[in-house]
Amino acid sequence: MAGRVLNVNVGVLGHIDSGKTALARALSTTGSTAAFDRAPQSRARGITLDLGFSCLRTALPPQLGPGPGELQFTLVDCPGHASLIRTIIGGAQIIDLMMLVIDVTKGMQTQSAECLVIGQIACQKMVVVLNKIDLLPEGKRQSAIEKMTKKMQKTLENTKFCGCPIVAVAAKPGGPEAPESENPLGVSELIEVLKSQAYLPSRDPSGHFLMAVDHCFSIKGQGTVMTGTILSGSVSLGDNVEIPALKVTKKVKSMQMFHTPVNYAMQGDRVGICVTQFDPKLLERGLICTPDSLHTIHAAIISLKKIQYFRGALQTKAKFHITVGHETVMGRVMFFSPAPADFNEEIQENVFDFEKDYLYQEEYLSKDSVSSEGNKENDQAGEVQLPKQQWALLEFEKPVTCPKLCLVIGSKLDTDIHTNTCRLAFHGVLLQGMEDKNYTETFLPKLKVYKLKHKEGQVERVMDDYSVIGRSLFKKETNIQIFVGLKVKLSTGESGIIDGGFGQSGKFKIRIPDGLKPDTKTLLTVASKKKSKGGKGDMTKEDESSKNDSAQPVTISLSFKRYVFDMQKKMIQS
Repeated sequence: MAGRVLNVNVGVLGHIDSGKTALARALSTTGSTAAFDRAPQSRARGITLDLGFSCLRTALPPQLGPGPGELQFTLVDCPGHASLIRTIIGGAQIIDLMMLVIDVTKGMQTQSAECLVIGQIACQKMVVVLNKIDLLPEGKRQSAIEKMTKKMQKTLENTKFCGCPIVAVAAKPGGPEAPESENPLGVSELIEVLKSQAYLPSRDPSGHFLMAVDHCFSIKGQGTVMTGTILSGSVSLGDNVEIPALKVTKKVKSMQMFHTPVNYAMQGDRVGICVTQFDPKLLERGLICTPDSLHTIHAAIISLKKIQYFRGALQTKAKFHITVGHETVMGRVMFFSPAPADFNEEIQENVFDFEKDYLYQEEYLSKDSVSSEGNKENDQAGEVQLPKQQWALLEFEKPVTCPKLCLVIGSKLDTDIHTNTCRLAFHGVLLQGMEDKNYTETFLPKLKVYKLKHKEGQVERVMDDYSVIGRSLFKKETNIQIFVGLKVKLSTGESGIIDGGFGQSGKFKIRIPDGLKPDTKTLLTVASKKKSKGGKGDMTKEDESSKNDSAQPVTISLSFKRYVFDMQKKMIQS
């Protein structure tokens, strides 16, 4: 292992114009092909439009083990522009350590908050960088930095980054127009902090090779180079790799890591792979992999959690921008939870059990949604129960190619970027993809999600001791035949069974196997007498009060469950 270079991917995230690119430039010693706003439209607009990569090499710090070697920080400069959040989500999945860059004169801004959310989902460690301290008047600089540091500590208090290091710098004193001779402030201190935060990320060369490509370009006489970060597995010279989106397979001709030729690269490495006879215009970004190892899916089942900063409910049938792997597509969601009896059951992680029954939900259940649904009285007693795990069925508007168990993020990217709200709604793990285009017929019937149905009607009159006629449970045009044999309950306590229709107006006959209770008979006889007497002369006050006392209608309730994806629409009673 002598001289092995340990690669740690550091994401540089933050609000637009917080100075991320200048910071990456000040930190790095070697720029990769994608670094520092090289794209012509990036330079023209003065903002980063895509992930930029560069690297910084330093001696291996003691906590990462003895022996010679270098620590390489690959800096991933993520765009801060709001409409490019899908690029950031793509970038966050390859990040081991995150730098959240804050403009010290402005503090937390909308996209800084969104970057923090993405960091919480996808990253283990974070360093906060307060940039542009050269803009603070020298006399008040120290107190302003301390004030902002306290503010940031408060913001991070309830996140997993509580207590993370906060470093003040000026990456480019004097701003973009200043001469290059101006030395950055605080950058060497920041490098020391990064070294102290570096850890051995868990890297596994086994399993299928999968790489997130973020740039593709041709080199005359060489071929086409795809640069990116290896998400899993490893790759060697001469291996075949597939570009699943285009259904083509190519042989690896040569490889480089930051301008150094290599024969082998593994999970976590940033690498350029050269292949021949491939038009770089066909692949700007995407995934390449071991042939036949990725799936293209039309729908998926995911386990998910709502992002606490997202305002508003997550409704079933709503559309979200779904980021899966490195693609973002529109998708429709349907939420479901365990059956109420299983709310507290421990759920096995990253596995979906098709044998179980699940309850359909109109929206993702959270404290806000539960309290809004008339559960206020339980709420005060602290009895509102939420399931330990919830799931969603995602149906994509166009198929996506992704690995199993990949990160999924749902967002509302069409929200006005100037409103000060978090647009990221939920995050989860893809448990099961549906590759068949006709998944609604071939796959969904296996998914046992049910709705609880409840109908109420009234007893119209008694036929004999063991049967009554009911009404108002069905519409006139309902085919009562399909309900025959279902159990019903009378409000007086008797259980009954629907026996068939009665006449043409939606009335029906109920058999009471154990017979009507004497009290029920009396109640129903009084009610029907009252009915037949109604309209004969004027009622006295006395009659009216006795009517109110005795003629409470006897209600019939019918409850059953129906599986959402059952083609036969069968009604099931426990």
